[in-house]
Amino acid sequence: MLTHLSIKNYALIDDLNVSFTKGFTTITGETGAGKSILLGGLSLVLGKRADLSSLKKKEEKCIIEASFEIARYNLGSFFETHDLDYENQSILRREILPSGKSRAFINDTPVTLDILSGLGERLVDVHSQHQTLRLTENDFQMKVIDALAENAQDLENYSSKLKVHQSILRELHELLDFQTNADKDLDYNSFLFKELESAPLQPGIQETLETEYEQLNNVETILEQLSSAYQLFNSEQVGILNSVAQLQQATQKLTGFGKQFEQINERVQSIAIEVADIASELEVQQETVEANPMRLEEVNNQLQLLHNLFKKHQVASVEELLIIREDLEVKVDASVNIESRIREKQNAVSESEDALNAIAKEIGERRNAIIPKLKSLLQEKLAALGMASATFKIAITPAENFKSNGKDELTFLFSANKGSTYGELKKVASGGELSRIMLTIKSILAEYEHLPTLMFDEIDTGVSGEISNKMGEIMQEMSSNMQVFSITHLPQVASKGVYQFKVFKEEGDASTTTHMKRLSQEERVSELAEMLGGKSLSSSAIAHARELLESNS
Repeated sequence: MLTHLSIKNYALIDDLNVSFTKGFTTITGETGAGKSILLGGLSLVLGKRADLSSLKKKEEKCIIEASFEIARYNLGSFFETHDLDYENQSILRREILPSGKSRAFINDTPVTLDILSGLGERLVDVHSQHQTLRLTENDFQMKVIDALAENAQDLENYSSKLKVHQSILRELHELLDFQTNADKDLDYNSFLFKELESAPLQPGIQETLETEYEQLNNVETILEQLSSAYQLFNSEQVGILNSVAQLQQATQKLTGFGKQFEQINERVQSIAIEVADIASELEVQQETVEANPMRLEEVNNQLQLLHNLFKKHQVASVEELLIIREDLEVKVDASVNIESRIREKQNAVSESEDALNAIAKEIGERRNAIIPKLKSLLQEKLAALGMASATFKIAITPAENFKSNGKDELTFLFSANKGSTYGELKKVASGGELSRIMLTIKSILAEYEHLPTLMFDEIDTGVSGEISNKMGEIMQEMSSNMQVFSITHLPQVASKGVYQFKVFKEEGDASTTTHMKRLSQEERVSELAEMLGGKSLSSSAIAHARELLESNS
């Protein structure tokens, strides 16, 4: 439950600190005093988006902090999922900076607005007049039925499987679209792939072919130079081999005269071995190198093929052609095997549809089973609120397509008077009737949804007299199981609160500030009397106010 609320620099509020307890609390004040500001501040700390207009003093930041006692509400898994420190007394904080940026914290850990909002939804249900209008929407009506039918777990399972189903459907549609285009491109892609597959494509092949081409194209020059080099080595008088042999003899004779001569001799011996090896290699190359016009033409054709492919595919290397070949192979393979892949995906769609239909059927059966109880509860509670002839026609029928909440169509019709035609709530129910129906629904939901705190913002709009008294009693009864707040203009409702707070404005020399205070018993008498008879505070109004408080004590 909400135990403390602190608001600084928000709208007309400078610095507000107020504590709350369990039970039923009423909040009163004149129109324009700032009750909506208080609610707006609470909404911000629960995750509502904000802007710079929220700041009272534009150069200072706005800070809103709310403390909640959450030990009894099984919220540990939420904190664990989002890696937050769990505290029985948890604090939510929102800061709006002068720059317009907003920051959110849970137990001093920075969080996103979505996480703050996710926790806020589990802590407080703020019922505004806008939410009363939601009563006329099918989604809200279905949520009421699902709460009574205890469909939460199946709906979560259904929602999870629906996402998977929609993902498979998208993949199937993509495959079908691909097939349409692939049929047109298959022949062309196959031709390109076969052309590249038959080409001599491998890393480094271009450099290898260019080297071989240069050798084959210059055979005569190569043989001429090999012959000259070989002669230099093997000439009888001045050949390199003969000279090196003489050098060997000379250095060999020097080895007995010191280590330095031994080292020179070793080096000469190494040279002799290397020179002999080179001479041998020159001889082998002379025998190996030969003119081969056919191979020259073959190499030239392969190089020309590569250059043509470079130009055709607008690339500059064999490596790029290999990437294109791999891509074409994937496209051709996908085109050839597309029908089997489509069949597999169609089977997967069929299986997911069967699973969804099974869950949706169970959800629908429970919905239909709970409708008589819902109608009975609504009509019974509305009778106590002066709508004794109110009746409902609620029906669930199978839908053609999967919806976000199952596969059902909902008909939710209302008649306020005997003999009246049934119609949709938004067409046949007055504002006062909608308020009473919504309060009735909230009181029913309170038994099924375990929210710590429920806040009504003038849900009693459009009613008065004994009906407002009954509405107050319903909220008072609800507060036995949860914390309930009611922002109200009606003294009959205000008097039902265990505690009553007043929101009021004070005007200074240069600004107006909103305040909030908890009223003492005598202050409550004065506040209720003023609500009953105006600021004159007549003796009869005061007596009536005391009577209202005493009857609820």
